[in-house]
Amino acid sequence: MSLGQSFQQRQLQRLSPQQIQLMKLLQIPSAQIEQRVKEELEENPALEMSLDLLDADASGASEEMKDDLLQGLQDEEEAVPVDEYEMSNEELNEYNYDDDGDIADYKTKDDYYPELDDDKVIPIKAELSLHELLMDQLSMLALAEDEFKVAEQIIGSLDDDGYLRRALQSIADDLAFKQGMWVEEKTIETILVKIQSFDPAGIAARNLQECLLLQLKRKINSDEISDKEINKEVLLLAVQILEKHFEEFTRKHYDKIQKSMHLNEEQIKAVLHQIITLNPKPGAETLQSNEAEKYITPDFTVLINNGKLELTLNSRNAPPLIISEDYKLMLKEYERGLKKNKAQKEAVFFIKQKIDSAKWFIEMIQQRQQTLLMTMRAILVHQEAFFLSGDTTQLKPMILKDIAEKTALDVSTVSRVANSKYVQTEFGTYLLKYFFSESLTTESGEEVSTKEVKAILGELIDQENKQKPLSDDELTEQLQEKGYNIARRTVAKYREQLNIPVARLRKEL
Repeated sequence: MSLGQSFQQRQLQRLSPQQIQLMKLLQIPSAQIEQRVKEELEENPALEMSLDLLDADASGASEEMKDDLLQGLQDEEEAVPVDEYEMSNEELNEYNYDDDGDIADYKTKDDYYPELDDDKVIPIKAELSLHELLMDQLSMLALAEDEFKVAEQIIGSLDDDGYLRRALQSIADDLAFKQGMWVEEKTIETILVKIQSFDPAGIAARNLQECLLLQLKRKINSDEISDKEINKEVLLLAVQILEKHFEEFTRKHYDKIQKSMHLNEEQIKAVLHQIITLNPKPGAETLQSNEAEKYITPDFTVLINNGKLELTLNSRNAPPLIISEDYKLMLKEYERGLKKNKAQKEAVFFIKQKIDSAKWFIEMIQQRQQTLLMTMRAILVHQEAFFLSGDTTQLKPMILKDIAEKTALDVSTVSRVANSKYVQTEFGTYLLKYFFSESLTTESGEEVSTKEVKAILGELIDQENKQKPLSDDELTEQLQEKGYNIARRTVAKYREQLNIPVARLRKEL
């Protein structure tokens, strides 16, 4: 074996810290850009908000942001003056730079997405989480300390839908290893049954069948519901179906169930109606109620004015940042001095760093603003027909590369904008990603967006006879009759993407 040296030439592309930070700023939506600016103002005293622009209506800054920023500037005025800073070069380097001379981690780290303190930006209704709701109910039970710990372990093991997907033995193992408790599965099951009596009904079930049965049995045992509203006999039949014919029920083989249980048409319809009204994801109610209260802050607004489209960028994306005049003056004063001692040199170095960092951040914000507008204008031109009509069938095929070529931006940059920004139109608010789709060729040779095909596919399924729903083959034939050159497997793929089940599962009695 011989050792030797060789030369290799490789071409590598490395992003500068500025480019990395710009990519991160692009990902931040309008609702969070104010907070990002506030944090930069706190980090860098050489960066300020222009009070003149803040007072002007054109600035568009929210009243909350103005108050916070003005308070921040007042706090800075009370800070220690620059000439009192006594820092070594090593300390200065550690403050803003790493060992390689790159910008400090706080400028570039990936997890720099602070949560908003201002609940006026994204209002969220204050509600208990699923875990808190169940723990509140648990506290009302008279349990021994060990039983309470077991119950707490069970509640902590529930998923977002409210199901207990873990085996009881796994919970016993967790209690043994983490809490030093040796608990039998029978004991865990006994406590699980108590938790299953909590609200919402069906909680802590181990599978869908048990979840639905828990809800039905609670209805049967409830004294609050009168016989006029729900027939107890129908509920008992529903329990039998779920216990003995659950597989047939999930496959919608209603004729087999009807024949096996000797039910007439009216009975089977009444029973199925009761089962269908049950909640298959009881734990998701809490999450959905909170999600429903979240409000999207659009990054762009597109309006129609005399038949022409007008695009505006959310004013939060253009904060009126300037370099501190005090810092500029201090730098000039220090630079005028002919002889500088060590402390003065360190002060000059510190001030220059802060001014350079402030200039850099202002430039990044401006580049972010230009990139957002450039990308949105290109999308607007490409999808003008949709923005004027709101008709999904007017959407043209458009991929990331199309916009990248029009804007001379990188595909990854366009992707970051499209995946995190919203536009408010006269027909609703959309994620930019919505306007991107592949193309499909019609019989006439025209290229149309796959979104158009999906929209028509959804309409065909909505209008079908639910007692005899259309199969994928029949849907393919109808689409082909409308001029869309499409294969059956493509229809099946689009149907799945629309979260529409197969024909057999769409069947209704």
